[in-house]
Amino acid sequence: MEYFVKSGNPEKQRVACVIVGIFDRRTPTEAAETIDKASDGAIGAVMRRGDIDGKLGSTLILHNVPGTFADRVMLVGLGKERNFDEGVYRKAIAASAKALHQTGAIDAVNYLTHLPLKGRDFLWNVQQAVLATEDAYYRFDECRGEKAKQDLPSYKLERYTFDVPRRSDLPSGEKGLSEALAISKGVSLAKNLGNLPGNLCTPTYLAEQAVKLAEQYPIVTKILEESDMETLGMGSLLSVAKGSRQPAKLIIMEYLNGPKDEKPVALVGKGLTFDAGGISIKPAARMDEMKFDMCGGASVFGTLTAIAELKLPINVVGIVPATENLINGQASKPGDVVTSMAGITIEVLNTDAEGRLILADALTYAEKFYEPAQCINMATLTGACVVALGAHASGLFSNQSGLARALLTAGEQIGDRAWELPIWPEYDEQIKSDCADIANIATIGAGEAGAIVAAVFLHRFTRKMKWAHLDIAGTAWKGKKSTGRPVPLLTQYLLNYSAKKGEHE
Repeated sequence: MEYFVKSGNPEKQRVACVIVGIFDRRTPTEAAETIDKASDGAIGAVMRRGDIDGKLGSTLILHNVPGTFADRVMLVGLGKERNFDEGVYRKAIAASAKALHQTGAIDAVNYLTHLPLKGRDFLWNVQQAVLATEDAYYRFDECRGEKAKQDLPSYKLERYTFDVPRRSDLPSGEKGLSEALAISKGVSLAKNLGNLPGNLCTPTYLAEQAVKLAEQYPIVTKILEESDMETLGMGSLLSVAKGSRQPAKLIIMEYLNGPKDEKPVALVGKGLTFDAGGISIKPAARMDEMKFDMCGGASVFGTLTAIAELKLPINVVGIVPATENLINGQASKPGDVVTSMAGITIEVLNTDAEGRLILADALTYAEKFYEPAQCINMATLTGACVVALGAHASGLFSNQSGLARALLTAGEQIGDRAWELPIWPEYDEQIKSDCADIANIATIGAGEAGAIVAAVFLHRFTRKMKWAHLDIAGTAWKGKKSTGRPVPLLTQYLLNYSAKKGEHE
């Protein structure tokens, strides 16, 4: 399907479907009112009959409306006008996209992008409309048999246009479209990687995908094997891999499209392709969802794809420590002490707190070999973050207030929100060990502030960098499906970072 942005009158569109909105209490939007006048009151008539009342997400298809050239007019409920906001807008766009699939329309023009939202322009309106539509249309079929794939309903829509009120709004709308298409491509890749089962998406498979990414974009991929990690002293990462037959990989992807002397932004994502918990084994219920434990790594792949599509003139390095956390005779035991690449010794009191172990060495690698301007890591790290924030916001921790604010702003801007939590020095006491430098879980106040304790652990390896950590345990997947988050947040952040850098050049 192809997307377009244009500016034109709704009643004059020669397409299979024109989409307009209706507020609660049967109040038409301006575009709906225009069609109502052209049709001598056709929309008003169906509203008076009660066929649609404007309830958010409701839809009604009208065929061959007089005074219009479109085969169909779709009315979309927008809820109460006083409650109309960004979240409602996205829901209405998604509802229109899903309803459009139920028709036989091969092309459509959507006028919901005309709706005014406080503090937003038509770049944002179009961007969000495309993102919401792509999310609604995403389907993961890779694990279905060929016969089953053939039996799935095919999508008929070939051309989808989002309209803006004036021709002068076209440049903004077109920029929003290009940004959304790039972000959607990154989100789709992150979803695909996350949705693959652990027997297919192994550390080796992830490494192969990184090599393929380098074939498609100006990205240089490097893969470190376990022998390389041993040479570097990555005892923390390797301790997690000991219980698996699958060899661990450290995946490095360099997108260097900025000045040669400019320090990169480092993105470090947890790549646990399956996490059974090791000897501290997880309960059987919902353990299948632990294929999503590599969604932090998947978001690195997705974000690099998005910025490469956008050709952002910046330097970004993506690092993904990839391994499984399983059980065999060599697996790490509770009470083992391992030595990280940073030389910090770690008492492993719980083998299911493994994400922080692999990230510790990956973060040290980023600092040593890239000296990044900023380092952002993302990981499905703690159930405690899910308890604290649910599925709506990722947990954000940072040692630099400016970086934290920039990430929060980007999240609000794109609709992929985060919420900041503290990493005060007082929490350092909780990871004291009796026999090593630190423990990988709380030894004081066990069960308290779990997400913060994990972030404080990571901070021990990032104190020389401007660093932020996103705990995406509640946002990376929903039910049994990957969401692709936080690719939108990270891409918007890098868009803003690139624009700000350009202002000072």
